[in-house]
Amino acid sequence: MTINTKKWLLKKRPEGLVKNTDFQLVDEALPELKEGEILIQNEYLSVDPTQRMWLNDAPGYLPPIQIDEVIRSGGMGRVIESKNENFQVGVLVNGFVNWQTHFVTDGKGFSVIPEMLPIPTMLNVLGLTGITAYFGLLDIGNPKEGDTVLVSGASGATGSVVAQIAKIKGCNVIGIAGGEEKCSWLADCGIDHVIDYKNSNPRSELQKIATSGIDIYFDNIGGPLLETVLNMINLNARIVICGAISNYISEDMPVGPRNLTNLIIQRARMEGFLVLDYLNRQDEAIQDLSKWLMEGKIKHQEDIQEGIENCPETLNRLFTGKNIGKQILKI
Repeated sequence: MTINTKKWLLKKRPEGLVKNTDFQLVDEALPELKEGEILIQNEYLSVDPTQRMWLNDAPGYLPPIQIDEVIRSGGMGRVIESKNENFQVGVLVNGFVNWQTHFVTDGKGFSVIPEMLPIPTMLNVLGLTGITAYFGLLDIGNPKEGDTVLVSGASGATGSVVAQIAKIKGCNVIGIAGGEEKCSWLADCGIDHVIDYKNSNPRSELQKIATSGIDIYFDNIGGPLLETVLNMINLNARIVICGAISNYISEDMPVGPRNLTNLIIQRARMEGFLVLDYLNRQDEAIQDLSKWLMEGKIKHQEDIQEGIENCPETLNRLFTGKNIGKQILKI
């Protein structure tokens, strides 16, 4: 079977939002399968803020994408030809499928996924973003009933699951999001207080709402809000550093918070984490998340764009605030 693939290659390092001219969409024939290999047809890409970080020539938890390499991305695809006994034709697989329509692999790093729910749901609540929310809040944040939990980027794929798990655990939850539509959806999810940062001042709103202080801050965006929160943390507070999307397209280093000594005064903890460190426990997260989904305790939204040619534009949606919920691209 001869198959052509379309794939995006990196041609130059982006500055700010990505442009199509930072990449090249190529069309090439794939080689015939060798023993032990499989041919995957991509179905959906998971589009995540960290992909923008990988385009920079800077060290990170994964190496930067090099010039003329295909753009790295998680997602799900279907095996359409196999010479590997571990992967039958027709099964759905999950892993780094990248910005491409088809590819050949030996299967390492890929897992077969039972098709129990729609693929977008599995990429969202039951995917890495949901697993990130689960372990970030429960393991790093360690919520207790009655805690006040603040979530930035609360309408996003990770933030929305964090906020709803916090409610399940009996916490008082404050979510920050941008725009009436996103804030209204969070209210429908049962979040106690929602702050619209586009139409209000989060600092003054927090002072009105969090009158008893903040026990857990789940930070998805970075930026100056952290300094505001540090002034409001309670004794033994936990600050979970999950992401810093506000800094990913900036060429300047962000100004650090000037009040870190509050961590000392309040005997508080600020800790970053990566979901990659929890993959050996992902079944634990999926079991609970699936149960909460079936019970209607977790609502979710997917923003699904279509077409391999729209990969760059879809990535930019995360940084312009156009997406609501999990950003996905259907190949």
